[in-house]
Amino acid sequence: MAKAHFFLIPFIIFLISCGSDSTNESTSGKKIFRYNESEGITSLDPAFSRNIENIWACNHLYNGLIQMDDKLNVQPCIAKEWEISEDGKTYTFHLRNDVYFHDHKLFPNGKGRKVTAADFVYSFNRLLDENVASPGVWIFNNVDFSEMHDFKAFEAINDSTLSIYLTHPFPPFLGVLTMQYCSVVAHEIVDYYKHDYRNNPVGTGPFQFKVWDEGNKMVFLKNENYFEKDSDGLRLPYIDGVAVTFVKDEEMEFLKFLNGELDFISGREGGNKDEIFTSKGTLKDEYKEKITMLTYPYLNTEYLGFLVDEELDIVKNSPLSKKYVRQAINYGFDRKQMISFLRKNIGSPANSGFIPKGLPSYNASIVKGYEYNPEKALELLYAAGYPNGKGLPEITLYTTANYVDLCEFIQHQLSEIGIKTKIDLNPAGTHRELVARSKLNFFRKSWIADYPDAENYLALFYSKNFTPHGPNYTHFKNFEFDKLYELAQKETDDATRYHYYQQMDKILIEEAPIVPLYYDEVVRLIQKNVEALGINPVNLLTLKTVKIN
Repeated sequence: MAKAHFFLIPFIIFLISCGSDSTNESTSGKKIFRYNESEGITSLDPAFSRNIENIWACNHLYNGLIQMDDKLNVQPCIAKEWEISEDGKTYTFHLRNDVYFHDHKLFPNGKGRKVTAADFVYSFNRLLDENVASPGVWIFNNVDFSEMHDFKAFEAINDSTLSIYLTHPFPPFLGVLTMQYCSVVAHEIVDYYKHDYRNNPVGTGPFQFKVWDEGNKMVFLKNENYFEKDSDGLRLPYIDGVAVTFVKDEEMEFLKFLNGELDFISGREGGNKDEIFTSKGTLKDEYKEKITMLTYPYLNTEYLGFLVDEELDIVKNSPLSKKYVRQAINYGFDRKQMISFLRKNIGSPANSGFIPKGLPSYNASIVKGYEYNPEKALELLYAAGYPNGKGLPEITLYTTANYVDLCEFIQHQLSEIGIKTKIDLNPAGTHRELVARSKLNFFRKSWIADYPDAENYLALFYSKNFTPHGPNYTHFKNFEFDKLYELAQKETDDATRYHYYQQMDKILIEEAPIVPLYYDEVVRLIQKNVEALGINPVNLLTLKTVKIN
């Protein structure tokens, strides 16, 4: 089947190249960075930057107080410097005085006004507004609205000084503030457009909004007044704009890239990948002259989740409510073989805990996860009352089209130990919604780090974070886990905090509310005329320093 796709490539490329492209026509002679979003973009409001498609778009348009470089070091952005109080509960930021919102008709004379500390107070309070209903409300769970600070968690001391008050020390907080949720927005614009702000965005970023033809294209143009400069004093960005298309078919997306109509694609999806990549996941020789491939450990754990809340009707009578059955599933398939056969060794089998490789608290010698052990799986099934799977009802595993091959691999290997599974497919958006509403017993999911600290992963199992108000999709609840989580949140010593993280990870392995599959890897394919497109462990797309030759 792969070869059939391969022979079709020249013909399809010819058809693509003969088609008209209004985006290319309107940007003729400009240096425009072009990429595709097969999953679509749902909002350009940073309060809704929940998925990576929205995050990338918001990263082009907005800035926050601080930012991360490709090595995940916190760097200044709108804030030029900051201090943290000795008790770890007050963060004070000093802002630059040369940052302006994009020009817009709602500003006096149509010129963007200067950003002040009050704009951050507005933006952060808006994120917490129930009427906005941002999915990022949880990131400020630790801010202090008590009487001690006149009921203000965010305070503009003056135009260039902002203080944020926390209820207790929280070492990952700087990382939290680098998220796109924390971007600054202008109250005049948001208040005018209200719910329609999603497609009328005004930020401070390197690019400003031009057009969004939903389902077809999106265009951002260079912000000529952007405040950041390179080491030679040249104003960023270098390119003239960004054009995003929304081709849903990943194979067609790949062909457009091969034809030079896209400057970059993320990942290796598409039916022709076997013709492009070797069995080890590297580019074949004939493509090395045409394409640059970058790879990097990705702070992304792919997993299967079990709904374990026995107060829910769909859990009460399910065999998945039994820990031994969940453990048997974890032992019942070969992760190494799965990564080798289905992912060309891109990524690592998740034979440790939920915390992925790339984080300093990851330690496979301390947190020993599940290896392929069908004999142990059979023992656990027997202990659960299902000898050789006898009497065990068929289990439904819910997933999306992109992960059918992985789920079918698991389905086949589980059948060999008597665990019968059915695979049910849903569109990606529907799947996310059903998981968030606790409607699925057994589901495929992934977690990409919002900020580079294991707390972000372990928050998925803290009992106060049950969906839909938090990221605890499994409804896992464990007293010892919660106690360790709360201790870790207050611990400023890294070694002690990492110890707490590892103990929590061990609890997850023992109680098995999840089936860790693999720790992912970022893969970027880039045209040869594109320079300085970096790569990072959170797969954030940053284009302000990119050059196109």
